[in-house]
Amino acid sequence: MTVPFLDARASYLELRPELDAAWHRVMHGGWYILGEEVEAFEREFAAYCGARECAGTGNGLDALTLILRGYGIGPGDDVIVPANTFIATWLAVTNVGANLIPVDCDPATLELNPGALSDAVTPCTCAVIATHLYGHPADIDTIAAICRNRKLKLIEDAAQAHGALYKGRRAGSLGDAAAFSFYPAKNLGAFGDGGAVVSNDARLVDRVRLLRNYGSRVKHDHEAVGLNSRLDPLQAALLRTKLPRLEDWNARRRSIASRYLSELDGLADLRLPAVADRTEPAWHLFVVRTARRDSLRQFLADAGIETMIHYPVPPHLSGAYAGSIRGEFPAAARTAATVLSLPIGPHLEDDAVSSVIAAIRRFFGSNA
Repeated sequence: MTVPFLDARASYLELRPELDAAWHRVMHGGWYILGEEVEAFEREFAAYCGARECAGTGNGLDALTLILRGYGIGPGDDVIVPANTFIATWLAVTNVGANLIPVDCDPATLELNPGALSDAVTPCTCAVIATHLYGHPADIDTIAAICRNRKLKLIEDAAQAHGALYKGRRAGSLGDAAAFSFYPAKNLGAFGDGGAVVSNDARLVDRVRLLRNYGSRVKHDHEAVGLNSRLDPLQAALLRTKLPRLEDWNARRRSIASRYLSELDGLADLRLPAVADRTEPAWHLFVVRTARRDSLRQFLADAGIETMIHYPVPPHLSGAYAGSIRGEFPAAARTAATVLSLPIGPHLEDDAVSSVIAAIRRFFGSNA
């Protein structure tokens, strides 16, 4: 059996009549920039997240960048970021000219280590970006308490966390503002790029709406130096069609994760994801760790099972930042050398999941 890491076509095939109808609605409507489809999606996605406001953007990186700009964060400011994250988290800070202050990851959760957060705060620190890595919520209560005490903005990088729950609250409603990505492989994915800023801060979201549209509210009246980063009406219409299915798709991801956690438990040299109490991950990715990562990946590839590595190079060792970041982040470096993402898409069949589990058990059985 060939097991793809993710079948990007599956959601279209499932919802083809509804998605085709949404596409035709936009095309026949003749309005292709912002407008009613975008506004409707913004209302619906904000409500889904349990927040008051949403502004669609061109992609997730722009969403993070616009949050920082909306709060006036820029040159001379320090922003704390996780050392173990996709590079977009860092790029947003660089894009606004602020200084990166990385914090190493917790060796258990692989997320920003809240125990090291207080020591990283400088007199110039004005915000913390907490990534809900792989769809697992960060330790928000601890991070938020530090942010309140130090008067710092708490920004959620929720690009992988559509529908994740932390103590009964959804990602997107846990900090001062959140950035989402609708890249096609996300739990709620568009058919192209897209993103959103979600917040209870109406003033911030109003500023984001201004900045995403060339700094203009009225055509040819430019109040600020803005970007061109607007969620397309076509993508908004398609996302509106998919949003009602997100909970079912996330439930399927949880079911697959539950099988992996129970049926791969106890294998020597295979470390499974940790799930914190009172959290319900979105399971965007199911990431295991092993010192035999490369051998396991090749073994699975030979068995027709696709895997990926999220992420093979931590940002501080990438060409973009090598030599420019102070400090060492050994936990992030160790993580990059051992992580492997298993297939977990919501359209993955039970027999495919069984094949993945059986192959991994064969590998560790033959390499005991």
